[in-house]
Amino acid sequence: MKSITINGSQRESVGKKATKALRNAGQVPCVLYGGDKPVHFSAPELAFSKLVYTPNAHTVVIELENGGTLNAVLQDIQFHPVTDNILHVDFYQLFEDKEIALDIPVHLVGNSRGVKNGGVLRKNNRKLRIKALPASLPDFIEIDITPLKIGDKVAVGDLPSGDYTFLHSDNTVVCQIKTARTAIVDEEEEEEEGAEGVEGAEGTTEGGAEAPAAEGAAQE
Repeated sequence: MKSITINGSQRESVGKKATKALRNAGQVPCVLYGGDKPVHFSAPELAFSKLVYTPNAHTVVIELENGGTLNAVLQDIQFHPVTDNILHVDFYQLFEDKEIALDIPVHLVGNSRGVKNGGVLRKNNRKLRIKALPASLPDFIEIDITPLKIGDKVAVGDLPSGDYTFLHSDNTVVCQIKTARTAIVDEEEEEEEGAEGVEGAEGTTEGGAEAPAAEGAAQE
């Protein structure tokens, strides 16, 4: 998984006055959990743009002024209710031998056959939560929807898990092709129905030919 580096300054004062002063200076107060003790630091608000305003998932490399480097993932973020400015960010520290739970975006690729025939693609889950070691975290989960026909769906149980575990039940629907008013029958179904129609027509013709012959025989 790709990483984003955030340069921060460790802070000793964590009171309301110190926090307010940081925000007024364009800094965001942050806390890193998961280690021996919480690490309080601050970073410029612009440093979070590539981490927050994106649908992609990233790990974070926190580089502190004292020379310390810590690996982490974004755990929680608070925004101002009016201005949408970032008020506070919580991180969780990563360790190579410790699994972490993270929401990973779903990427759908291909052109669905059902959509071509007028069906509607519904994305039930745009992200899936998985559990894995940091080195096994994928950038995204890719699903090829090309073979899906109208009425078909893809559930978590249909996906290969690789080196991670899905934290959803197997019947959780990720995407599906729903019927629309303008939808047409798939070509295979049309061919099957056409074949049945021909067989039915032949049977009727044979039956119709036999009936008059029987009537003629009776008249004789």
